[in-house]
Amino acid sequence: MTFNPKKNYEQTRKKAGYVPRKKATPKTYSDIGFMSGLEVHQQLDTREKLFCHCPSGIFHASDDYDAELKRHMRPTLSELGEYDGTALMEFKTRKEIFYRIKNDSACTYEVDDTPPFPMNREALGVALEISLLSKLNVVGEVHITRKQYLDGSIPTGFQRTAILGVEGELSLPHKRIRLIQLSIEEDSCREISDIGHIRVYKTDRLGMPLIETVTYPDCETPEEVKQTCDYIRFLNRSTGKVRTGMGAGRQDVNVSCRGGSRVEIKGVAHTKWIPELTHNEAFRQWSLLLMKDMLLKKIKNPDEWKIGYEELPAHVLHNVNLPEHAEQLMAVNLPGFKGALSWFTQPGQMFADELAGRLKVIACIEHPNMLHSEELKPAVPEEQWQEIAQLLDGGTDDAQLVITGPSEDIKTALETVEERCQMALKGIPNETRKSFEDGTTVFERVLPGADRMYPDTDSAPIPLDDDYIQSLKKNLPEDIIDRYEQLKTWEVPEDTYTYIFSKNYFPIIKQIVTELNTDPKFTGVFFGHDLKFAEGHFKGADVLYGTKLFKLFKFLKEENLHPELAKRMLPHILSHPKMDFASVLNEMNFKRISKEEILPKIAILNHKFKMGKDKIIDKDRINWVMGQLRPQAVGNIGLTELSKEVKNRS
Repeated sequence: MTFNPKKNYEQTRKKAGYVPRKKATPKTYSDIGFMSGLEVHQQLDTREKLFCHCPSGIFHASDDYDAELKRHMRPTLSELGEYDGTALMEFKTRKEIFYRIKNDSACTYEVDDTPPFPMNREALGVALEISLLSKLNVVGEVHITRKQYLDGSIPTGFQRTAILGVEGELSLPHKRIRLIQLSIEEDSCREISDIGHIRVYKTDRLGMPLIETVTYPDCETPEEVKQTCDYIRFLNRSTGKVRTGMGAGRQDVNVSCRGGSRVEIKGVAHTKWIPELTHNEAFRQWSLLLMKDMLLKKIKNPDEWKIGYEELPAHVLHNVNLPEHAEQLMAVNLPGFKGALSWFTQPGQMFADELAGRLKVIACIEHPNMLHSEELKPAVPEEQWQEIAQLLDGGTDDAQLVITGPSEDIKTALETVEERCQMALKGIPNETRKSFEDGTTVFERVLPGADRMYPDTDSAPIPLDDDYIQSLKKNLPEDIIDRYEQLKTWEVPEDTYTYIFSKNYFPIIKQIVTELNTDPKFTGVFFGHDLKFAEGHFKGADVLYGTKLFKLFKFLKEENLHPELAKRMLPHILSHPKMDFASVLNEMNFKRISKEEILPKIAILNHKFKMGKDKIIDKDRINWVMGQLRPQAVGNIGLTELSKEVKNRS
């Protein structure tokens, strides 16, 4: 019977119990033992970098640079006589790392030519405030350590970091999430490109103060992971002392399922990606565990399993379009792996993609880098795969693939394929994976070893006096959960909360409500709905900061105008940020009309509406009259008050 890869893909998808996330329930995740935690990174808004006096927050959009450094990885033995797994992997890639440097955003410290300056105390103070807000136990003395960074994103090969607080807790609306720790550290470089054996970084972000909040794996559904990440981001922003915008906040998400391993989804840029990413990763692991069981039924001695391979004569694939980099074709036999290459792993991907991903990262062979015998859209006819199988002495239960790449990379490619298949016989490999907006991931690198931190002998410990910590406590903002409960008490709709917290508008809302006596529900809706809509549709030269919005409401109160006029003014304020509020009203041709002038018009409009009608539907009457009066009423009389008058004056 002919093997059908498409049918196998669908069958293994069903076997894994995969369902789209929107159809999943808490029981879905309970059944596979979903477990997830977070490492949330947040840049601090300081004038200088963490261990030098370079300005923080200067980013270069252009491609020009003043200097360039080139480095490569060379692993060394640890004190225990062992090599770090990540170091070995990076060494295999034979990458050349290029750092592009601008003089106005980097110095000799960042290229390891100068010892570090003392830690930036402004950054330390902000990080300690956030530690206290997170209900962490603050350390008595800050000890700076070096954490190995082996992907080349830091020129020194290590990151200076320090733990500031341990064992904290977040009070989410429906759950408590435990925190392991909060650290302060220097940010890494920005990756510009990674093609073949060359990886390029910009150093403008390097050394910026960054905090990392690490949670326990307490999240039991993908939605809980997003809620937890949002909460941490909102808490950080509530200080008003962190950077916002693209790249200022990033998170690594750790995911596993029952029987799986910790896999780190690296550098997730948007919290809205988290549910789909964690859902797919848990099912990827679950499906791979089922594949392992299938393979072990056929492969009796997994510890002795090896690939077979032969160089493939070019004429065998003479009718196949091969990539330009295909200098050498290497046919590979995978004993007992029939059905594995087309085994479902995540939407649009199967186990063959796991192999191709590692060939891209470790052997540095760009896609497409392989063909295989279970492709859903075959590029190689079946009779040619039979010829390849005969060349390799393959059995009926074997699978075959052809690696296509530069000759110098083929040896590493063969080792990579064999290693990943051997891992498939043991379970889920610990690794970091790169995230995509569609919720899928690809292999990025091996997880670093546990022993990657050691004391920094260039930096003295920093004692934290109790008086200093107490002084920080006095100026802390309210907890996010308290702000959440206050908005609920004000009856502000919950669909406004994310925007209000992400923009840290709550303090201004509270100030407007308490100092100007504005209706809290109206004010919350104004910020969470009207302002959000206006900022998305009317882009101006400036951002509407909270202080300007407070001045807007204060102006309306002083002019005895109703706050609802603020909604009509928003597009004009955004489009003309330098225009004063009085001029905005002139631009709008706003006319002041007293309530006493407006209310008598209700009777006239009622009469006009009823003329010629046999049956009057009161709801239609009210809506029509309100529509006629709204342009004159907005700003001069509250629409709620007007609506009551229209209802009563039938």
